[in-house]
Amino acid sequence: MLRTRLTILAALTLLAIPARAQEATPSPLPTVDEVIAKYLEAVGGRDKLKAIQSMKMTGKMVMGQGMEAPFTLEMKRPKQVRMDFTFQGMTASSAFDGEKGWRVMPFQGRTEPEPLSADEIKQIKEQADIDGPLVDYKDKGNTVELVGKESVEGADAYQVKITDKDGDVRNMYIHAEVFLPIKETMKRTLHGNEMELETSVGEYKDVGGLKFAHSIETKAKGMPTGQAMVIEKIELNAPVDASRFQMPEAKKPEAAKPEEKKPEEKK
Repeated sequence: MLRTRLTILAALTLLAIPARAQEATPSPLPTVDEVIAKYLEAVGGRDKLKAIQSMKMTGKMVMGQGMEAPFTLEMKRPKQVRMDFTFQGMTASSAFDGEKGWRVMPFQGRTEPEPLSADEIKQIKEQADIDGPLVDYKDKGNTVELVGKESVEGADAYQVKITDKDGDVRNMYIHAEVFLPIKETMKRTLHGNEMELETSVGEYKDVGGLKFAHSIETKAKGMPTGQAMVIEKIELNAPVDASRFQMPEAKKPEAAKPEEKKPEEKK
């Protein structure tokens, strides 16, 4: 987890001034666009980010009781994404081709591809955005606001409130010294139920001159644990065929073989 322990410096006493209580003047907050500019600089720059046309991540998901599932996440501009993970010998898939979303969930007995719901489409669209919600936020219809500065996981962080064009809100907490995100909170509807989710990100590593988090943990607010993603490898501009995101055709049932007549029925 990316953390910086801040040291509080004692105020210096000026010998020329009689000793008296001094009140520290808080530093003025930067504007939200200044925070975003620092964030883009910290991750490696807008131009390098925009140069990514496709991306492939591999790693493992760590769930309750130490269970692990290898996963592959593929992304391609403008907004295509696919994730596959394997558990107990079965592979589940979910994808968005820019227009339609689908999934295959053999753990639930759903072995044929089926369309995603409207709520699931909205969430997977967010995942398909390689740049994230802050880059070109006005063009995306997002509104951003700097709420303030607070302590998050032992570090000072700027809270940036992001409201998308549908009115959904997420809060991104950006480290006040290194300007990399360390946490996000959001409300999302899952299976008809609204949940408040918390996502902690860290273990940033350099990939092609850009900083990427390699540890992501998401849990429902108030819960002690959730699901973690440990990213082991990131490939930028790796070849990804567009057909990977398209919904496969359902397997056609095999035609029944004609019943063979018994010998006594033959003439």
